[in-house]
Amino acid sequence: MDLSNLQPAVGSKHSDSFRRGRGHASGNGKTAGKGHKGQKARSGATRPGFEGGQMPLYRRIPKRGFTNRNSKTIIGINVSDLERFDNDSVVTVETLIEAGIVKNPRDGVKILGNGELTKKLTVKADAVSEGAKAKIEAVGGTCEVI
Repeated sequence: MDLSNLQPAVGSKHSDSFRRGRGHASGNGKTAGKGHKGQKARSGATRPGFEGGQMPLYRRIPKRGFTNRNSKTIIGINVSDLERFDNDSVVTVETLIEAGIVKNPRDGVKILGNGELTKKLTVKADAVSEGAKAKIEAVGGTCEVI
């Protein structure tokens, strides 16, 4: 390594600051590197995918698949998540939000049967699975679908 071999790191120098259209002597005067007339010489670049007016590829290929726009987003809550409530308390969507179990109820909350439950609760939800209903009622609680 000596002073004659020093050069900037690759990619650290670029010519974005080069001033185009500043006379013949600059080497990039008159048409400023855009050639003579034509679409590419004009201001306003074409959008991505533009093919000069020809039907673009993204519109030529067939549409595929199916998007169900009527589907609902149901939030699933396990029975084990209800353990943090006190005995004989009423569990609703509002109390689940206050407890921080549910952030956004979306189209509804469903109680699922994963985990164990030891407390007697009154559960009011949009839907309750069969397993969850059996576990809640086995402890002496009740389920109500709203």
